[in-house]
This record gives sequence, structure tokens and C-alpha cells, in this order.
Amino acid sequence: MLIAVTSKSGNEVDQHFGHAERFLIYDYDGGNPEPLQEVKVEKYCSFDSDHPFRHRQFDAIVMALKDCHAVVTVMIGELPKQELQKVGITPIVSSGPISAALKKAHDQLCGGDCGGVQRRDGSCRMRQ
Repeated sequence: MLIAVTSKSGNEVDQHFGHAERFLIYDYDGGNPEPLQEVKVEKYCSFDSDHPFRHRQFDAIVMALKDCHAVVTVMIGELPKQELQKVGITPIVSSGPISAALKKAHDQLCGGDCGGVQRRDGSCRMRQ
């Protein structure tokens, strides 16, 4: 199961979705997260007090994360959260060590009983 993480340190989930200039992509296989790649993006947040939706930046982030089932981040605004959900990426708010956050994301998505194994259609083999 591919999961993206916002992290400045590379060890902790320690960054707001809108401030991320990179996402760390992991393949979570039920206990042994494998780092796959680092995807650089233009950060979404403009620090504008009106917080307009920035379609160009958001769409580029979605393209970079298109194969991920979830994004784990310290914080995410309501509109980006809703837009991620529309494209099938589940935003999960968490902090702390990346390995623990990946387990939390996996367990939230499938109940944690599949060990990260998926069917060919991408769904958790434990979900009926």
C-alpha cells in the first residue's frame, strides 16, 4: 500500500500539508515500511489570509501522489482534505515517527488485518 508522508526531518511526520515541498512515498507492507521515493512539489500554502484554493499547485501535488492511497500529515486544511478525498487519497492527520504513522494510516484504511497485502484492484484483501 503506497502512502505519502509530509516530513521535514525525514524521520518524523512533522509538516503541514500546505507547507510541504516534498512528499516521502512509502510502500507499507504490514510492519516493514519501505521508502520508495521523494517527490518534490511546489508548496500549496501561499500564506494568504484569505486562503484561496490554488488549483495549479494542488493538481500538481495530486499528480505526484496519484498512486498513493493516503497522505499522512501533521495538519491539512478542510478544502485540500475534501479535494484529496474526491480523487481517492485519504488524508490522515498524525505526528511522530514515520513508521508509527504509516501503521496508523494503514490500519485506518483497512482495519490492519491484511498485513498491507492488496488485491489486484488495489483494495485491502481483508475488506469485503
